[in-house]
Amino acid sequence: MKTILVLNMGMKSIRSILFDTEGNKLASSAIPIETFLKGEKVTQRPSEWWEKACSVIRETLADARDIAIDYLTVTSSSSCLVCVDRSGEALMPCMMVSDKRAKEESGHIEQLPAYQEASKQAGLAMDASLMLPKALWVKRHEGEIYDKTYKLLSPNDYLIAKFTGRYVTDYMNAHKWHYDIQKRTFPAGLLKEAGIDAGMLPKVMAPGGYVGDITKEASEQTGLPCGTRVVISTYDAICSFIGSGVVHDGEASDVSGTVTVFRAASTRRVEDVGRKIQQLPYQEGGLHIIGGSNNMGGGLIEWVKQCYYQNEALPYERMEKDAGEASLGAGGLIFLPYLLGERAPIWDGDARGVFFGLERMHTRKEMTRAVFESTGFIDLDMIAAIEETGMKIDSIRLSGGLARINLISQIKADITGRSVQVLSEFETTATGAAMMALYGQGEYPSLSAAADSFVKVRMVICPDRKNYEKYQELYKLYKETYHTLKPLFPKRMEITERLYGDKRIRIENL
Repeated sequence: MKTILVLNMGMKSIRSILFDTEGNKLASSAIPIETFLKGEKVTQRPSEWWEKACSVIRETLADARDIAIDYLTVTSSSSCLVCVDRSGEALMPCMMVSDKRAKEESGHIEQLPAYQEASKQAGLAMDASLMLPKALWVKRHEGEIYDKTYKLLSPNDYLIAKFTGRYVTDYMNAHKWHYDIQKRTFPAGLLKEAGIDAGMLPKVMAPGGYVGDITKEASEQTGLPCGTRVVISTYDAICSFIGSGVVHDGEASDVSGTVTVFRAASTRRVEDVGRKIQQLPYQEGGLHIIGGSNNMGGGLIEWVKQCYYQNEALPYERMEKDAGEASLGAGGLIFLPYLLGERAPIWDGDARGVFFGLERMHTRKEMTRAVFESTGFIDLDMIAAIEETGMKIDSIRLSGGLARINLISQIKADITGRSVQVLSEFETTATGAAMMALYGQGEYPSLSAAADSFVKVRMVICPDRKNYEKYQELYKLYKETYHTLKPLFPKRMEITERLYGDKRIRIENL
């Protein structure tokens, strides 16, 4: 029986998890990592990633004792830019996906003659969160760093380079550069017009491909044997989708860790998904993956904990109890969950969180309930965008940290009107990375066979139809609240930037 070690770097921690080919978790370790906010900046330190990656891998190997390691794969957030020199060292903090500094560059790229064709070919609109605007921002604002940059990488690419010395990416991560997956080409014309050297981008591989064995130096630092085969998977959102075991039309997955990743499966290509969501072909798996990621999912619950439950011995249990004691609809209180702006499906970087309808009678119970309900409205927003393409979603698989809170799972069923399957394994990002790598290396004949080993359903929740009808009214108010306030968000941003400037904040747990 073979084994695979998955290095999974999220927004708030880095985890090392060892699986065998029957889907058993053999050992694991995790360490928090820091995220820094300063005005529009959202950054992490690549040097910290590597230091802590070595630490969690060593702890996992110690826990596993004499178990041999056959494969290693890495998964992390996408659309995060790492500039490295010729020795592979990062030249500046990583610009994370929710970093908004490249808004002007994004607008500039949209006006370039080659943009429309590149956008059409890749099926991807322009946004400041993507890789090309970030690279252009570095060139414009950090010219000395750009001049020293040898490669422009994602966190996946960076960590794989630390293990193997090779600069590669998978075609799903490359898509964030407007890479055309069908033709397997970067947008040469657009890169040229933007002034970004295509030679600075890594070589593109298919998920599941063999990159190389880990180097002697990486072996010494991590404790992994030199014969360990490094296999490329892809970024965390797609891995979590695969790890949910969604392989049939009509099935969708909600993976709510720090962010919410909501995607559905289609065995055929959808001709036009519009600009709200994205479509990625997983050609080796015979799937088209349709949907997107927002900026906060489980991060909302961490925010509530920090605001209202810091002194509680069991904060999550008390939070669930409080929300359960509040009435459906939180007594008329609506919460817009856009604490860091929003990506799919509204793509509004200026939007911010709002409690609407706050009254004297409301307490932390109603406020917590409103935040819980907003996680269901997030899903309903994504379902609406996906079904605009003509697809239909019949059921949803839930995983990630939020799936541990049963009340939130019930709320999501009631708001969406779909049956919800709560998975036994919450670490679907890690299981998905393992499944893609092992399937790519021929350890499984199909993705379905891999899912049979790795994916189990713990609980099925059916929607309460009466609650569903009530939530339809509240959802309309939720949407109207956002659209009414939308013109005010840029004004607010302008005023706050003028009044407060760039105050630096460190967030250890989003």
